Amino acid sequence: MNVAFFASCLIDQFRPDVGLAAVDVLERCGCTVIFDERQTCCGQPAFNSGHHAEARDVCQRAIHLLHEQVVQQGCEAIVCPSGSCAAMLHHAAGLLQGDDADMAASVASHVHELGSFLVDVLDRTDVEADWSGRVTWHDACHGLRDLGIRDQPRLLLNKVRGLELVEATTCDRCCGFGGTFSVSMPGISLAMADEKLDELEGLGVDAVVSGDVSCLMQLEGRLRDRGSSIRGLHLAEILASRGAGS
Repeated sequence: MNVAFFASCLIDQFRPDVGLAAVDVLERCGCTVIFDERQTCCGQPAFNSGHHAEARDVCQRAIHLLHEQVVQQGCEAIVCPSGSCAAMLHHAAGLLQGDDADMAASVASHVHELGSFLVDVLDRTDVEADWSGRVTWHDACHGLRDLGIRDQPRLLLNKVRGLELVEATTCDRCCGFGGTFSVSMPGISLAMADEKLDELEGLGVDAVVSGDVSCLMQLEGRLRDRGSSIRGLHLAEILASRGAGS
């Protein structure tokens, strides 16, 4: 399968290793990955902040580039290692107008978050990964509530050799990032993160794993402030590992 890879801004700017890991996993599963270096933002930060006109311009460009990859380069799927960006691309038709809205609807039908693509499209739960350690999964809000992604990452993690998956009661609670919410409401944002981390430190896990770098940035920052040894890892980093661990 030819796959267009949409990296997301945060991965591109702050965690490029996550993007490389995601590509490695996709290629291991037999995909030909095509990355268009012209891609930028999907428009989500502006959209979530209420700046819809600005978001429309940015989103329109992303949709045109992705549509080009589907139509001209024969990409059968668009895979993004970010539930929040995948969700934005799914809703782009409601933001754009006319032919652009139709194009966005066509693009959306090809867009998949990484974990759900592996399980639901490729029918793969075992990607031959090895990672020794005890981890817990954080359900990122957009992935869980917008895209309905819950079981897929857990199925993938449970097939990783040497890994022990521990469920936290706070797994589906927001980490407090929420895009610009963490900037406009920092006190509430940190309190939400601490509520989760209090439990995780009691579970004795080596890492908290998620499908969104935005959540990991929020949790990792607070973990460092607290002097915790818990790491923040993206699902792709675990799935790409061979003999790695805590």
